[in-house]
Amino acid sequence: MQFHNLVEMHRWQADRLGPRPALRYKKDGLYHDLSWQEYWQSSQACAAALVDAGVQPGDRVGLLSENRVEWLIADMGLLAAGAVCVPPHTPLTARQIQFQLADAEVCWLFVSTLCQLDKIRQVQSELPMLRGIVVFDSNVSADDVICWPAFLQRGRRALAERQAELAKRQAELTPDDLATVMYTSGTTGNPKGVMLTHGNLVSNSSVGNDLACHHPDDLVLGWLPLSHIYARTVDHYGSISGGLTLALAESAETVVDNLKEIQPTHMAAVPRFYEKVLAAVASPDHEETGRRLRNVFGPRIDWVSSGGAPMPVSVAEAYHAAGILLLPGYGLTESSPVISFNSKERWKLGTVGLPIPNVEVRIAPDGEILTRGPHVMKGYWRNPQATAEAIKDGWLYTGDLGKLDEDGFLIITGRKKELLVLSNGKKVVPSYLEGLLCADPLIDQAVVCGEGRNYLTALIVPHWDNIRKALQSCGTKTDSQPNKCLANEPAVRELLRKHIGAALIDGANWEQVKRFAVLEEPFTVGKDELTITLKMRRAVVQEHHKSEIDALYEE
Repeated sequence: MQFHNLVEMHRWQADRLGPRPALRYKKDGLYHDLSWQEYWQSSQACAAALVDAGVQPGDRVGLLSENRVEWLIADMGLLAAGAVCVPPHTPLTARQIQFQLADAEVCWLFVSTLCQLDKIRQVQSELPMLRGIVVFDSNVSADDVICWPAFLQRGRRALAERQAELAKRQAELTPDDLATVMYTSGTTGNPKGVMLTHGNLVSNSSVGNDLACHHPDDLVLGWLPLSHIYARTVDHYGSISGGLTLALAESAETVVDNLKEIQPTHMAAVPRFYEKVLAAVASPDHEETGRRLRNVFGPRIDWVSSGGAPMPVSVAEAYHAAGILLLPGYGLTESSPVISFNSKERWKLGTVGLPIPNVEVRIAPDGEILTRGPHVMKGYWRNPQATAEAIKDGWLYTGDLGKLDEDGFLIITGRKKELLVLSNGKKVVPSYLEGLLCADPLIDQAVVCGEGRNYLTALIVPHWDNIRKALQSCGTKTDSQPNKCLANEPAVRELLRKHIGAALIDGANWEQVKRFAVLEEPFTVGKDELTITLKMRRAVVQEHHKSEIDALYEE
């Protein structure tokens, strides 16, 4: 079935599947199901309320919320009204959110909680286009906001009068019409608004389902932030495209518990998640590690996917050895996002899969990955210069470096802008080395440094639980010592030195880490050191730890 827009796709599945569960979510300690018919009706009520409030086709509507069932309904509702979704990430500060909402000229806004509403209050005077706010939490009451149940009720009352207008708007939505403006949480510079169309998102979610070999009884667990394109396309629109039940995890902190409760057949995550789970269950006995991994993901799991950052080969190998098919893919916000994907039928370790159908990939002379097809964004919001730099003759310049192997599988080798050049002219891809380091069970995070220097250094955040286990196996007692004290222990440094050397043993001489600093605390989103998808903001980390890095280069 070929759809012109996301709303048509949603309506077709609601008509076809009716009483079957579309969404599963936990509330007050219990899981609840929302049927396809209820999902469609609620989104139509939301759309009617927006039309009744004066929202016009093409108007931008903000969606500032953690993952919850209301996020999904509001997104489909505002699209059904012909509006454009602008979803800032919830960990952002009030000032960062204000930039996005003001830049997109958002006229209405959905927020989840009092905490998120307080951020808007701080900057509301700088949002002159904002005419109304809807709050999902029912315990938030104020004269100038509308609670979600009342907003939906307003829409239900308006439906009879607005039905013809809604039908007209939905029928007139074309594949080229804008569906969302998503601001990139890039590792450098100010965020740019990526314009994605209905055609971009329909094509990408539909192709993904064709490759996934889904079955009617499959159950998808979603926990990555819906404000990021990865979860939004793969979990949200992908589930609609495939007619699958999407179960929402309560939070990123409860994913492992939710896995046990929900027992999904599929889930998407970022490499960091798989690394942390593997580190938590690792045992000297590989068979025992495999048994523990299978227990975490449950008896129904068919395969799991990974995206958002490079996947260390050793991590994927450990999951495959355990009997869990871990399939890395590749993409970016500007490509809706999927460019290539390892499918259940055709996969290869160490790669990010084959380009998906109808998508072209080629490698530029300097190694940059270029892509062309229906997945490529319309451009950057009100930034024609940046658009012209990113898209040339229909080809999107990804900024990533890679190569295609003899079978056409894509291999990512690094970021074009992140090449590190030593003082002797030798070039290093720090993300590749960091992947090797973080694959070690004793290392939780790593940042490789050395631009313009004569050797490499690294900031190392140990996996402290595994460090303690390793020391105890050698007869060293560490139970009473906090991480701060352990970071200065000679035994810890010697242990890490050996593991760093082993992780990089196959690297060239100039790719070896000569000195390193042990950090007590991990890098976080809250300190702006990681993006929302947990990619390292290298410049921020190096600025925060400038003194430690400088000390590593002192004689």
